[in-house]
Amino acid sequence: MNRLWTLLASISLLVALLAAAWSYARSPHPIALTPSLTGETEYCLTCHSDLPEISSSHPVNTFGCVSCHGGERLALEANLAHSTLRGGRNPSDLTVVQTSCGGDLCHSGDPQENRDHIQRTFTSLQATYAGAISQVLYTFGAQPDLTAHYGVFAVQDLEGGSPTSLPSLARFDPQAFPASPILNFAENCLECHLSSEPLPGAEYARFSGCAACHTPTSGGDLNQVFHQLTTAIPYSQCNTCHNRGNYDLGDMQFHPRHDQSEDRLHDYYQPIAQFTQCEWELDCVDCHTRKEAMGDGDLHSNQRQVEYVRCFTCHGTLYQPPLTRAISDPNDIALRQAFLNPVVDLNLGDTIMVTEKDEPLWNIRQQPDGSFELVAKVSGTKYPLPLVTDSTCQQKPDEQESKYCHACHAVER
Repeated sequence: MNRLWTLLASISLLVALLAAAWSYARSPHPIALTPSLTGETEYCLTCHSDLPEISSSHPVNTFGCVSCHGGERLALEANLAHSTLRGGRNPSDLTVVQTSCGGDLCHSGDPQENRDHIQRTFTSLQATYAGAISQVLYTFGAQPDLTAHYGVFAVQDLEGGSPTSLPSLARFDPQAFPASPILNFAENCLECHLSSEPLPGAEYARFSGCAACHTPTSGGDLNQVFHQLTTAIPYSQCNTCHNRGNYDLGDMQFHPRHDQSEDRLHDYYQPIAQFTQCEWELDCVDCHTRKEAMGDGDLHSNQRQVEYVRCFTCHGTLYQPPLTRAISDPNDIALRQAFLNPVVDLNLGDTIMVTEKDEPLWNIRQQPDGSFELVAKVSGTKYPLPLVTDSTCQQKPDEQESKYCHACHAVER
């Protein structure tokens, strides 16, 4: 009998040991990381070691996970670890971005060092939606002109350096304007600013905040974990807001495009648009500068006050070549931008094009023979860039808007 009890006890002990071993094998083995920026150990990589580096400018050994995402850094149980995440899966949402991405050394830094990204984003038209709001209020007699007075949130610009800048915007409250079209606008037409959630459908899929642009969501499944920040933003990401249809002032509804785009040429612009080959073969970021797209730090009434890159910016005119500068400062912002998107091996001594505001077009570099080459920021494709100077172009000096170039160079679809 004693031998039987001994055998049963041994079997019980063996089962317990096997169960403990099985449980240990299934439990996460702590993987410690002590990022140099914080010096505080965190265990996020215990479960997330398979995530790719989010970007070359945010190495995990420097930033870790918690400094951006929040969360309980010492927790090994998922629900507890995620209980204090900022912005859920998106710490760049505008409700938390100042805490997640801010700070003097990060994106709330000195504008002279081009580190004031958050301030520029909050005052941008993509965030305030001030242009659309002022257009509707003016159209339906709720304000006397097209100067913006309201944004989707209240915001101030205490410095305002440009001629069209505004000191502040009040929060747009639709209930203060009883006209039904304005109420309909507020209900149906406020889906494309950076604070909003996207419309349903794969073609509209995007995150909010900074990730609306900088985290590509092609494929349209936001339930997948996208762990990427990029400055190589494809036109398809811009399309999630800008080219899916039109808002109608008559019925205050969004009317999506119904044409089925079979190729990039037809997908890039709406059927009514007129454009040149470079405008559809390149991506939006190849022409529009970061201050045009993300804001210049001032509040404006409409996008036209912000956009300044024109055909002549890159191609020059009959009498004036494009503006250029040689890179002589190792801290030149152009070198930083080329590092973030290394399609061009940019170096000290290289000559690049610049805008009239001295913003670098860092992907357009002068070649040894004096010609210029543009490298597409998304595809890396190289294009020779023809100049108008010394060409047979018959443009007039006072006709430099794109519509005049379209008269001869428009693409036929």
